[in-house]
Amino acid sequence: MQLHCIDTGEPENARTALPLVVLHGLFGSADNWRSHIKQWQSERRVIAVDLRNHGRSPHVDGMRYASMAADVIALLDTLEIDRIDLLGHSMGGKVAMTLARLHPARVAHLVVADIAPVVYAHGHDDIFSAMRRVEAAEPASRRDAGRLMEEAIDSAPTRQFLATNLVSDDDGVMRWRVGLDEISDGYEDIVAAPDGDVPFEGPTLLIRGGASPYVRDDYRDAVEAVLPGAEWQTLDGAGHWLHAEQPEAFREAVNRFIDAP
Repeated sequence: MQLHCIDTGEPENARTALPLVVLHGLFGSADNWRSHIKQWQSERRVIAVDLRNHGRSPHVDGMRYASMAADVIALLDTLEIDRIDLLGHSMGGKVAMTLARLHPARVAHLVVADIAPVVYAHGHDDIFSAMRRVEAAEPASRRDAGRLMEEAIDSAPTRQFLATNLVSDDDGVMRWRVGLDEISDGYEDIVAAPDGDVPFEGPTLLIRGGASPYVRDDYRDAVEAVLPGAEWQTLDGAGHWLHAEQPEAFREAVNRFIDAP
C-alpha cells in the first residue's frame, strides 16, 4: 500500500537538516498542516503523510499502530529516506511512538503532540454519530452537512474540522473521504497504547496543551517507561489541537527542539 503525502522536496538553499515527517491525528489529514509546512519548507524537506483510511490514502482493514508505522516506513523506503525527524499529533503521535520504538535508527528527534502512550476511554461516539447522519442524508454541500452534524456535535470548530473530510462525488453528493467503516471497526486499536516492546531512547519532546485532558501529570510514569528522559513542554491555554490554536508557539517549540545539536 502506498500512502499519499505532501512532499515539499529539498529547498534550494537546503541546510543539512533531516527531513521532517508529520503525522496527523484521528480524522485529520496532511492538508491540516499546510500552514506549518509553508513555514518549515524553506529550511528543510517536509513530508506530511495521510495515514491509512485518512485523506487521499487507501482504505484498508486494520488500525493497529504497528501496521500504520509499517505504512510510514514503506513510504520512507520508497522515497529513499533513511533517517528523519518525526512529529505526530494525537493518533499520529502514537504512530510516531510506535515507529520510533520499532525502528529507532530511523528517528533522530521525536516530537509527540498532546498524546500519551496509554489506553484511552472511548470518546468519539458523538463524532461517529454525526458522520453517520451525514453519510445517510447525502447532503449536497458542506453547509448542509454542518447542519446535520449540529444535533450530535455542539462545537462549531469540531464540525468545521470534520467537514474538511468531505468531497463531492460525480453526482454532487458530499461523501466522507475517510474510511469510516474501517476506522469504526478498528477503534479499539486506536484508543490502545502504541505498539512496541522497548522504550525509545532517542531525543524526545512531548508538547501538551495546558487546557487539554490528553496528557495528565499522572501519566508521567507511563511516558517515562516508553520515552525515558522525554522533555515536557506545556502550551498554556491550548487545547488538544494545540498546533492550530497556538501555531507560532507550537512551531517555535518544535524548531527549538529539532534544531538542537
